Amino acid sequence: MRLFVSVDLPESLVEPVRKLQAEFEGADGLDFVDPAQTHVTLKFLGDVAEDEYDDVVAACERAVASSRVAPFDAELEGLGVFPSMDYISVLWLGVTEGAVELAALHDAVERETTELGFEPEEHDFTPHVTLGRMKHAGGKELVQDLVRQRTPEVGTMHVEEVRLTESTLTHEGPEYETVERFELGR
Repeated sequence: MRLFVSVDLPESLVEPVRKLQAEFEGADGLDFVDPAQTHVTLKFLGDVAEDEYDDVVAACERAVASSRVAPFDAELEGLGVFPSMDYISVLWLGVTEGAVELAALHDAVERETTELGFEPEEHDFTPHVTLGRMKHAGGKELVQDLVRQRTPEVGTMHVEEVRLTESTLTHEGPEYETVERFELGR
């Protein structure tokens, strides 16, 4: 099974995310993420064998507990791209308030999963929500202009849990299903 660890956006932010994506609709080559499936990825694990599943769940439990992160609010604001404005592969929505807590959760998950043998991240963690992926550079200038000009405030979400999510690739795009939930410390 293909797994990742995430903090999912609530249903109340689906429409604001959809409205923000609509501003980029003229960007040729930009494929949007389904707003109902948006999330902050803490760690992409990839393919996990069935006999590793229980170890992954235990690692996530340890990570959430050791992070000592209590429920918190996260403000979704601002835009950015990966890897750079010259070569855009991902368009994202940033996190301002709550970024420290998300980084602490990421660090704990990273530590626990790396001990299980998963590859460590090759780049610094930037809390973000992927809005879309560039398949080709046809609409790059529109994306660059909007990222430079706009600092949208999409909303606030209250984070009470981390999820282990299964990603199934389909012809219509990935489908996500939460397979485990880990409540933050109280």
